[in-house]
Amino acid sequence: MDSQNENRLFTSKDLKELIIPLFVEQFLLSLVGIVDTFVVSYAGEAEVSGVSLVNSFNTVFLFLSTALAAGGAVIINQYIGIRSRKLAGRSASQLLTFSLVSSVIFSVLVLIFNSLLLNLLFGKVAPDVMAACVTYLRISAYSFPAIAVYNAGAALCRSTGKAGTTMKISAAANVVNIIGDVIGVFRLHAGVAGVAWPSLLSRLIMAAAVTLYCRDPRREIRCSRQDVLTWDHRLLKKILSVAVPNGVENGIHQLVKVALSSMVALFGTSQIAANGVAQSIWSLAALMGLAMAPVYTTVIGQCMGAGDIGSADYYFRKLTKISFLLSVAWNALIFALTPLFLRVYSLSGETAALVMILVLINNIFNGIAYPFAGPLGNGLRAAGDIRFTMIVSVTLTVAARLFFSSLFGIRLQMGVIGIAWGMSIDIVIRGLIFIARFRSHKWTAFKLI
Repeated sequence: MDSQNENRLFTSKDLKELIIPLFVEQFLLSLVGIVDTFVVSYAGEAEVSGVSLVNSFNTVFLFLSTALAAGGAVIINQYIGIRSRKLAGRSASQLLTFSLVSSVIFSVLVLIFNSLLLNLLFGKVAPDVMAACVTYLRISAYSFPAIAVYNAGAALCRSTGKAGTTMKISAAANVVNIIGDVIGVFRLHAGVAGVAWPSLLSRLIMAAAVTLYCRDPRREIRCSRQDVLTWDHRLLKKILSVAVPNGVENGIHQLVKVALSSMVALFGTSQIAANGVAQSIWSLAALMGLAMAPVYTTVIGQCMGAGDIGSADYYFRKLTKISFLLSVAWNALIFALTPLFLRVYSLSGETAALVMILVLINNIFNGIAYPFAGPLGNGLRAAGDIRFTMIVSVTLTVAARLFFSSLFGIRLQMGVIGIAWGMSIDIVIRGLIFIARFRSHKWTAFKLI
């Protein structure tokens, strides 16, 4: 029975060739922020606090860009499912165009209003922390279009089974970033700027490389110059019908995270630094879930595009089992390695102990609940069940994550530990709802193309 099901679209080898490169790629992408935080920690706690606070804002754009790329990937995969290579390529081209235009606008706005924005979000931090925030955000803003272009190109690569290509691009870019960070901080003593400029350079390299690959005329599905320069309202409407709800969901989620960072800013430099380092380790713990999400998009999207609901149901179950087992194992490993990670950070004993508690709370719930709250939800979106997932996610982000974080963190004076508990409650409730939605089979009634 299993082999009969797997012969429909994807074999175990196909899944393996998707999952492994995506995991490695996510690991390499996360290294940009991790290396920045690690290297700049040697410049002082004000600098590492500034980088961590700005990264919480930068993540808003990162997730909006990812949401747009995910919307494009769903449409691309559904066209691949019906074997329409021309429309799949045109969809990828439209995704690339819209991603570039929208990201340039966002970047310009951040460059114009960066000081006002930072004072609004983190106005109560120490002056040296604010100075670090301003420098890091201004340089980071230049990289937003590069990030958007890379995400758009990566969506096409993953949809066509070329996840290994983006993995190799990420590897090369990370070498540039690591070397640049070391030179910028230890050789040039440039502080925050010493890690911001190499990150920008590495992202420019990634965007250029993936664009060249996606425009290669030898590819069956590619971004053509004509399609990139054409504004196809019909295709853009399809892409945005997935991307906008996903973007609203992720945007609100990340804005709440920024609000939580504003709460963290009230707790003093030690807790800010602990939260920043913990977030870097959390990003490692989240890699398995982040890697599995586009796997669901590719597999479920192509099954639903082909109208093969039986295979979609089968792969939903198979991928969820894989995601859960890998996530639990990975989160346990990261927590076991956390004491080793802390040895390389320049932190006080009190700050390091706080990091351990934060990582423990996060990894327990991230390992057990996030496979259902994250990747499974991504599969529902790929099937076209977009409105429900958006409403659930937005509601819980405010009603659970923000409410309980405020209650525990500020009202009960638990500080950053209280915020960690609030975020965990959100993940658990979200996961339970998405499990119930999958079992209801209501996701089978949607049609995107």
